[in-house]
Amino acid sequence: MPKAIICVWFDKDAEEAAHFYAKTFPESAVGAIHQAPGDYPNGKKGETLMVDFTVLGIPCVGLNGGPTFKHSEAFSFQVLTKDQAETDRYWNAIVNNGGEESACGWCKDKWGLSWQITPKILVDAVGAGGAKAKRAFEAMMPMKKINVATIERAISGV
Repeated sequence: MPKAIICVWFDKDAEEAAHFYAKTFPESAVGAIHQAPGDYPNGKKGETLMVDFTVLGIPCVGLNGGPTFKHSEAFSFQVLTKDQAETDRYWNAIVNNGGEESACGWCKDKWGLSWQITPKILVDAVGAGGAKAKRAFEAMMPMKKINVATIERAISGV
């Protein structure tokens, strides 16, 4: 068992979310589903309390803790993509499943969890610094879903 596991708080849909992530992303799976051994403030004995799952190789547990805490952009999964097709596939899976678009490659799934669907070419360009980084960054700023061809043109100075 890993030393660190990400605990993601859900109102009541941890199991549904875990199955969606497992279906959507490679190296993802649903593990054990744990029922509550007794009644608790936001649920009853026998209801799903926790779900072990993996997203892109990252071990997680989904906790059905109730409506007390909400997700925010302060935590997100950043998914590096190799090309436009992969960017589109993940973005569309999240947004078209009750999610919503945000800015600069960010979107939220229907449970309110934030995702950064980020082409590796953009990360590499910004990380390299200099004029190419500035052009790539400026090209990205007005985007919602990242357009790889536009980033490539910006990097090349076209």
